[in-house]
Amino acid sequence: MLTKILCIAGPTASGKSARAVEEALARDGEIISVDSRQVYRGLNIGTEKIEEEEMRGVPHHLIDIRDPQENYSAGNFVSDATRLTDGITARGKLPILVGGTHFYFDALLSGLPTGVDANPALRQELEKISTEELYARVCAQDARRADELDPSNRRRLIRALEIIETKGIVPMRHSTNLEPLFQVKWIVINPPGEELRARIDARLASALERGLVEEVRRVREQVGDARLNELGLEYKIVGEFLNLGVGPLSSLRGPTPKLLLEKLSAKLWQYARRQKAWLRKLGHGVS
Repeated sequence: MLTKILCIAGPTASGKSARAVEEALARDGEIISVDSRQVYRGLNIGTEKIEEEEMRGVPHHLIDIRDPQENYSAGNFVSDATRLTDGITARGKLPILVGGTHFYFDALLSGLPTGVDANPALRQELEKISTEELYARVCAQDARRADELDPSNRRRLIRALEIIETKGIVPMRHSTNLEPLFQVKWIVINPPGEELRARIDARLASALERGLVEEVRRVREQVGDARLNELGLEYKIVGEFLNLGVGPLSSLRGPTPKLLLEKLSAKLWQYARRQKAWLRKLGHGVS
């Protein structure tokens, strides 16, 4: 018998976390985070991590399970999520998976990409290329996968190009004959474009007021610039502004915070559009 799960997806700032709590309370469920960054301790404001009072007593899993210096892969997620869904189901509760890391959803529901050995010579060559050019190459060679990658994450872009070099594309699963493990019901949250853009801007303004810059500075001291750039757009962009030495950014007053807010808003809107593209491929009528 297939394990029943509820999957809640939507673009960034669409309200997925709050909706998941409502569904968990109504359906006697537990929540599994499908977020590649909320697994890390200390990445709270930049990832809009749900706070304890907002959980309303609902158990949440795969949040704060790694230090930011550590890696956490899609393979780790599949192993953890499979174990958790089994345990939640055994307790007579409904597993509810919610988040915006669509590669993790794909890996769990369709299988991990076929393994490809590392290519040190190719990696050395790719390390010389700018992040923007790496992303452009992935777009040109496998547009489907490019839609689901963070354009600022050099490590994943290089790995995608490494797989493309060997396979021609980044495959979605080990085999087309995989048996499904889950009976999936989807809830897709899809605010209209203007509303979503306003929600993104409000979320970013709040994040800056609540200390996003200080959080990025603290994380950068732990992990360094290279790793910081792999932790998502907010951390990469704020880190770049900090490296410019342009003074304190903890206030929304003055031109520098305004420029920072504008750049963050533009980049997150682009990311939200890529998330919508992934949802369209699922056939959920996302525009």
